[in-house]
Amino acid sequence: MNHSTIMAMEAREAPSRIKEQLMANAEKVQQVVGVINTKKPKFVYIVGRGSSGHAGIFAKYLIEIEIGLPVVSAAPSVASIYHKSLQLADAFVIVISQSGRSPDLLAQADMAKKSGAVVLALVNDISSPLASMADYSLPLNVGEEKAVAATKSYLATLSAILHLVSVWSAKPSLMDAVQQLPALMQQAVDLPVQLNTAALINVKHLVVLGRGLGYAVSREIALKLKEVCGIQAEAFSSAEFLHGPVTLIKDSFTIIDVSINDETIAAHSQQITDTTSRGAAVLQLHHQPIVAHQRLLPLLVLQRFYIDVEVVARDLGIDPDAPVGLNKVTKTL
Repeated sequence: MNHSTIMAMEAREAPSRIKEQLMANAEKVQQVVGVINTKKPKFVYIVGRGSSGHAGIFAKYLIEIEIGLPVVSAAPSVASIYHKSLQLADAFVIVISQSGRSPDLLAQADMAKKSGAVVLALVNDISSPLASMADYSLPLNVGEEKAVAATKSYLATLSAILHLVSVWSAKPSLMDAVQQLPALMQQAVDLPVQLNTAALINVKHLVVLGRGLGYAVSREIALKLKEVCGIQAEAFSSAEFLHGPVTLIKDSFTIIDVSINDETIAAHSQQITDTTSRGAAVLQLHHQPIVAHQRLLPLLVLQRFYIDVEVVARDLGIDPDAPVGLNKVTKTL
């Protein structure tokens, strides 16, 4: 198999990079959890755009499920464009950025600090302004990411969130599971192909459906299909899809089913069956036969998807390392 593109090589690096990350950040995670337990925030406020914003959706589900604190997503323009300050003294603020250099995210971090919040940065570039500005940083520790389409940095962001929440939750089963994550992700690398070019060759528009944590990674899957394959892909919660957008289904409309075997599986599967009965052509992404803690499963699905989508892009005649119109560091106000 051709692993010559930077995207392919970086996607396959993720398990080893995350193994290093978990060891390197162990003491810092304990320190941050100590601060959280002292401050006792009333809610979590998450800042991020693009893939980092999608990681924030994963964090929202994970923190609300495992910790029970409400989590809200920032509208970065409020600080950078509207120049408004929010009441965040009771918040634990997480700013997620691969580069740590986008002005709108820096404006949010600055605003949060001035309002009295504790600010944690999840950032790959530890020399960045964001890393300097935040009260605490958890380095993603994936080395330089050269491919425009983020793969290893996104997976490493999810693993850092899992690491933090596992220790914060003080649940031994989750803490133990996180330490098994690199080996499980390597198993996902070795799974058979799930997404193939033949099923997508004439597809211009599709929908990606997931539920809960599966919906969180569906957002990232849709973004990558847009970025590296030029397919107009939109992610929905499978429950939300039935509230109106289901009318899109006609003439074998393509749906990608992100199937996560957790508490959502029964409801999600029923909703997928509904779409199939309406004539949808369903492609399933899954983690079978790997058995793991439920909270880790979305990362395994995504690990396999990144490898598959890179191949599809090349088969479609697209260079996944150079998506049209994209830059590695996106600086928005």
